[in-house]
Amino acid sequence: MSRKFFGTDGIRGTANTYPMNAEIAMKVGMAAGIAFRRGDYRHRVVIGKDTRLSGYMIEPALCAGFTSVGMDVLMLGPMPTPAVAMLTRSMRADLGVMISASHNPFEDNGIKLFGPDGYKLSDEVELQIEQLVGEDMSSRLVMGDRLGRAKRYDDGGRDRYIEFAKRTLPKTLTLDGLRIVIDCANGAAYKVAPEVLWELGAEVIRIGVEPNGTNINLNCGSTSPAALSAKVREVRADIGIALDGDADRLIIVDENGDIVDGDQLMAVIAESWAEDGRLAAGGIVATIMSNLGLERFLGDRGLQLARTKVGDRHVVEHMREHGYNVGGEQSGHIILSDYGTTGDGLISALQILAVVRKSRGLVSEVCRKFEPVPQILKNVRFSGGEPLERTQVQTAISSGRARLGNHGRLVIRPSGTEPLIRVMAEGDDPVLVGSVVDDIIGALKQAAA
Repeated sequence: MSRKFFGTDGIRGTANTYPMNAEIAMKVGMAAGIAFRRGDYRHRVVIGKDTRLSGYMIEPALCAGFTSVGMDVLMLGPMPTPAVAMLTRSMRADLGVMISASHNPFEDNGIKLFGPDGYKLSDEVELQIEQLVGEDMSSRLVMGDRLGRAKRYDDGGRDRYIEFAKRTLPKTLTLDGLRIVIDCANGAAYKVAPEVLWELGAEVIRIGVEPNGTNINLNCGSTSPAALSAKVREVRADIGIALDGDADRLIIVDENGDIVDGDQLMAVIAESWAEDGRLAAGGIVATIMSNLGLERFLGDRGLQLARTKVGDRHVVEHMREHGYNVGGEQSGHIILSDYGTTGDGLISALQILAVVRKSRGLVSEVCRKFEPVPQILKNVRFSGGEPLERTQVQTAISSGRARLGNHGRLVIRPSGTEPLIRVMAEGDDPVLVGSVVDDIIGALKQAAA
């Protein structure tokens, strides 16, 4: 059975259009509730969301679906995705749900589902839910006092996550004396992230903490860090931290306002954890998009870089299968399995701050571990067909791989969320890299036309 609703990260689309409308959301709630009913007891689901206007539509629709099949619902309000995953486990819920389209603009929304172990659902379970959505579920509904109840749990969930985040650092470590700018992207972490940093002792300057339903990720957050860079320079902060709309990824800005991406952050954590004897499996997991410089940096220290397909679920699957405890993506989606089951921008930031505090150095020194290999990424939009299967495209790709040889990498992949083909090349010769990408982009544009 082909996947109809679920993509690489749950269900996502333009809000109030198929499939991201109230009708499908209610049916997903019914189907997921049916799939996770296990035994004769009061089942529980926790639901978090980011700050998008359409959350007010999707949340009650999901609640209607879950309660109709006998599940009690705890509505957490605006809450980071990793907090929902953590609370699903902590509160022994049967399911966790996050309503968010992550770094997408406010017009989009999405539904992410977590099992009772806090991990995102497998392909098999997602297909089971899709199949149920397409069936008549009326015979599976409950009646009378077996209907579920829904209630708000905003403050309780937030307080639990704040304490959890603080406990990921040693009790003796504080952030006293650090001036930190935190950009919450007007998203899910706009309350919890600044509070955690302040309670740990930092001087906190907050931006991106005034959500109005339509300004999530708008010229702010990890996908638009220019405002953070400017603020860091303005207030002479030691570091800037930018989260995305659902706070499962981050970007760091050093004291000069320069951006530090996820590859550098993974290098910082990997080296520190290896020195402390905490790094499992002798390396880390990243995707095919991570810079070759990261791989070389780790190799020089006797550590390995295992690569997966793009998407945090692939990283997590490889980590679980092979025993790694650090993994992530260049975009700043970092998974630290000692603490959580999914990417967590705030927890990752705290680990970086711990290294900064331990080294007593400047962020520009601590977080620049390697010189990135020149890398170019370009996208081609297409409206239909299979442009990657065209002969001229295949020829251009084969030629590009041959030209780069052993001194570079070439990655071509269709986007999992948009009708785009992404072309990435990297190598020691930036002119050659640019030429290879341009040739492939040209062939793709002809095929797409």
